[in-house]
Amino acid sequence: MSEAPSEEARVRRLAERAGYDAASINPILDDGWVAHVGIVRNGRPVVIPMYYVRDGDSLLLHGAPAAGTLREGKGTEVCVSVTLLEGLVLARSAFHHSMNYRSVVVHGTAVPVDDPVEKEAALELFVERMVPGRQAMIRPNTAKEIQGTGVLRVALDNASTKVRSGDPVDDDEDYELPIWAGVVPVTEVLGAPVGDGRSPEGVVVPDNVAALADG
Repeated sequence: MSEAPSEEARVRRLAERAGYDAASINPILDDGWVAHVGIVRNGRPVVIPMYYVRDGDSLLLHGAPAAGTLREGKGTEVCVSVTLLEGLVLARSAFHHSMNYRSVVVHGTAVPVDDPVEKEAALELFVERMVPGRQAMIRPNTAKEIQGTGVLRVALDNASTKVRSGDPVDDDEDYELPIWAGVVPVTEVLGAPVGDGRSPEGVVVPDNVAALADG
């Protein structure tokens, strides 16, 4: 466990499960797909799920410029969280039931990406994160599409992780009870690609898309 970058990022409850360095943060972000982005909008807290991508030591978020989070999040403080659920932990008492998870919480300023070249590169990262090699297979973004998409960048220098893994931890006297306890794994599976039925005859699923399917 490295040192917390700030008091707001410091994990206080079960601090031994926390991490604050890139080696702890980046793998979790790279394994996730959806971030929950919290902002204060019109004086009220709002949390919105958003697709994201990590770009080095920062996080990129994108969406319609008119969307509230993109419109009012520019230049403001945001809190971004990503959680990967990995198991249901079933104990011998309700009190010790838990979940195995890996999570990241990021505090930072949402900086708008306005430079067209930088924005186009960011938008390509969103596609490549979804399917490596996909950008070269599709038509390029138009200037209108680039202008019509909002991108925010949030630095990862004020972030924390928290991880729970392993078996349930029961009270010593409860281990003798005739009760099953353990972990039910939770996994995310990508299925076989399903075409939209509108591709010209002879167009097949690309190898890099077919390779996404688990098993």
